[in-house]
Amino acid sequence: MNEKFRKLGFYPADVLLPKDVDMTKWAVVACDQFTSQPEYWQAVEETVGDAPSALRLILPEAELNGPDVDAHIARINDAMAKYLSEDVFRTLEDSLIYVERAQSDGRIRHGLIGMVDLEQYDFTPGSGALIRATEGTVLSRIPPRVKVRKDAPIELPHVMLLIDDPAGTVIDPLAGAEMEKLYDFDLQQGGGHITGWRLTEGQTDAAAEALTALCTPEEQERKYSVKDAAPLLFAVGDGNHSLATAKQCYEDLKKVTPEEEWPALPARYALVEVVNNHDNALQFEPIHRVLFDVEPEKVLEAFMAFYPDAHDGEGPGHSIAYTYEGGSGVVTVPHPRVQLAVGTLQAFLDAYLKDHGGEVDYIHGDEVVEQLGRKPGSIGFRLPAMGKEQLFKTVMADGVLPRKTFSMGHAQDKRYYVEARKIK
Repeated sequence: MNEKFRKLGFYPADVLLPKDVDMTKWAVVACDQFTSQPEYWQAVEETVGDAPSALRLILPEAELNGPDVDAHIARINDAMAKYLSEDVFRTLEDSLIYVERAQSDGRIRHGLIGMVDLEQYDFTPGSGALIRATEGTVLSRIPPRVKVRKDAPIELPHVMLLIDDPAGTVIDPLAGAEMEKLYDFDLQQGGGHITGWRLTEGQTDAAAEALTALCTPEEQERKYSVKDAAPLLFAVGDGNHSLATAKQCYEDLKKVTPEEEWPALPARYALVEVVNNHDNALQFEPIHRVLFDVEPEKVLEAFMAFYPDAHDGEGPGHSIAYTYEGGSGVVTVPHPRVQLAVGTLQAFLDAYLKDHGGEVDYIHGDEVVEQLGRKPGSIGFRLPAMGKEQLFKTVMADGVLPRKTFSMGHAQDKRYYVEARKIK
């Protein structure tokens, strides 16, 4: 291992890449997308057919609570073992991969793929870990995801970590640099295009040095106006629950493994993509809410009762738009107790669903919320976006944000599964 990475919690990895396959059919979007749109996953199924594909190695979250989920997980593990035994992958040892992703809007997002040390990650609110969650982790969401990961021999990442690098010192120098091209192909279902290169030894060293400079006490004080605070190098931008699941699986393994063997456990690490928070292609999009199996009018009545000073129409405070079969409008809470509108809404939704039942889904895109919210027995809530410049300062000062506060782009622009890594 390159010693320059030792204190960063982020390292080059032994990356598995498929070989001699149709890469467009291989790569599929993150499993937590399009959960209320089964037609999307059916289209992926039809596109892939019998070809080798990451689709056979993941469980779309739309199926996470399905009646045959255990059998599906078993098929995934079998497929992983089959791909390994049939030499579907080649191994890039001790590697970092530079990625350029052409999004659906034409913008190019730049990333760096490596692995993080889960000992350096903590999703506990207010944690002083080097790698921190940005949203509140719903502990009940972890066990079903542990079932998917715990016996899997490999992982495929959709976690994106953010670095606060306004000067562009870590990833930007790689654009246009000379290095080995690994893949270059169009992504299916309108996902844009992706190209990946393997960093040279010199480029790897330079990345480590730049990351080290980002988390010096002086730099942290300059950016966040804090002194003697535990440094924050990586904030989880996407895949909070996925990384929390990896952490839980590792912690479970530690219980049955002698401590001196922990550093050698492949499950101690998780493959991720690092993206600069200041990347021009990175846009923070609000994550909206849609309730299902509810009576919309009663939901709105309960909202007004939950916040007695709330009123119809826009005004000072937190204004939240809603849509249901019977109409649309805006409710405003004039004296919010929290800083973000998403926190105001989520506090109500948590209480309402606990007391009255129903289901909630977290939706990207205004049009999808409108469409789903107008279905019988549903209501959609649209939220304003959070400025991305607030992210690191807020995590440093206040701990995690309310869960599902923001999304980095639309669903089709999420990470696609391309790379993999052995975790057993």
